[in-house]
Order: sequence, then C-alpha cells, then structure tokens
Amino acid sequence: MTARSVTGSSVPGRSATDRLLSVLAAFDHEHAALCLTDISRRAGLTLTTAHRLVGALTAWGALERDGSGRYHVGLRLWEVAALAPRGLGLRQVALPHLEDLYEATHENVQLAVRDGGEVVYVEWLSGRSAVGVHIRVGGRWPLHATGVGLALLAHGTPEVQEAYCAGPLAAFTPYTVTDPVRLRGVLAEVRRTGVAVSDRQVTEDAISVAAPVRGPDGTVTAAVSVVVPHDAVRVPALSPAVRLAARGISRGLGWRPGGPSRP
Repeated sequence: MTARSVTGSSVPGRSATDRLLSVLAAFDHEHAALCLTDISRRAGLTLTTAHRLVGALTAWGALERDGSGRYHVGLRLWEVAALAPRGLGLRQVALPHLEDLYEATHENVQLAVRDGGEVVYVEWLSGRSAVGVHIRVGGRWPLHATGVGLALLAHGTPEVQEAYCAGPLAAFTPYTVTDPVRLRGVLAEVRRTGVAVSDRQVTEDAISVAAPVRGPDGTVTAAVSVVVPHDAVRVPALSPAVRLAARGISRGLGWRPGGPSRP
C-alpha cells in the first residue's frame, strides 16, 4: 500500500495554506528525505516558492536539513502531533494492554484509528517469530481489508458505511472482500459478535482478529488486533483476549461498562 499521492503539477489559485501544506505532504514513508528540487516537484510548486516555504518551515522546526542538503520532517511536528488525542495519548493508555495481549499471544499486536476510508496504525508490537505484516506506525490501509479497519467501519455511522461500500473496494489477495453486499454482511457480523476477523485479506498467510475501543461517551475511537499465521488459526481462542485488551483500553480512556455504547 503506497501513501496518498502528491500532486506533481502547479495548480492555479492555490492559497498560501495549501502551498505550505503541500510541502509537508511531499514527505511520506517512501520519501522521508527530499532535496529542494524533489519537494518542488512533488508539491507542484515553483522552485522559488518551494525554497521560500521550506525555509520558513525549517526555521520553525517543521523540517530539518541534513549535511547533504536533503530535508526531513522535523521534531517540532512530532511535538505538535503528540498532542492529538488519538495519537500519543491513546498510545500511552493502550500500551500496557497491548503488552499484555502480546505476552498472551507472542504475535503481532496493532492499534489503529480511522481517518476517512483508511486505518492509520498508531502502535505496533511485533513478535520475533510472528507472521510478517505490511504495516508500520503511521502506515495506512483501506478499512475493508484489515481486522482493525472492519472493526472501525462496522461501528461507523450508517452514512459512513454506505459511502464506503459504494466506493471501489481494492483487492489485495483472492480472499479480499470486494463485494459491497458481502461486506455489509461482514460488518453486521462484527457488530453481533464484537470481533472482526480479516481472513487472508491482506496477505495469504495471515489472519487478523480485532475488537473496537470506545471513548468516554461510548463512541468507537480505535481498534486493537492480533495478527496470526493462517496455518495456526485460533480465532475462538484469540477473540476473548482481544476483547479483553479493547475493554481495558476503553476503560483507560474513560468508558465504563453499562455506560453509553455508540457506533
């Protein structure tokens, strides 16, 4: 899964804010270090404009310049991003429960939130001999293909679910659910059982078991999952452990059993 594309051509009438944000959007996991010419091209800006904006962002600390003249995302952005309630704060609350889930399974453990039609992974604990996964902290995947994504989509509003099901559903393996009718059925099953299972939808050697995490008002704000090899299917045994981790994180965020439970 590649990062969202960055425009490569100049767009007339772009605001100063749009141009500034386009410089930051030029960076992604595949392009973590860029020279000024690359930033100009990927942001769709003239070299003069890119030079001015990069200079301002570097002075503020949003970008840093290394000895070779290439630019990287700066620590100042990390400091600001840490204030996001679905970022560092969520990770701090969740980490003890993620570690407990890892100790119980010794498999890959993940924590993710929804951003539009994608999941964004905010924490990941990797087992030494666990199945390989195609995710990283900050990485994105479509909702319908992952366990955490199914858990989040199943508890989205009806409008969010219908809009997603109506859009293109990318296939990554022969097992990826790409039929809207079937996907609606999968989401209904997630709501019924409280657990989402992604069976070989991302890679043909892995199954993900996930459960929703609720905030203080009962709204589903995140999802936790464990990813295991397909040849060691243990969904019935894993489900209680994943639900327990999700429940512990929810309580840490302020949700109380018997309180409100919203989509």
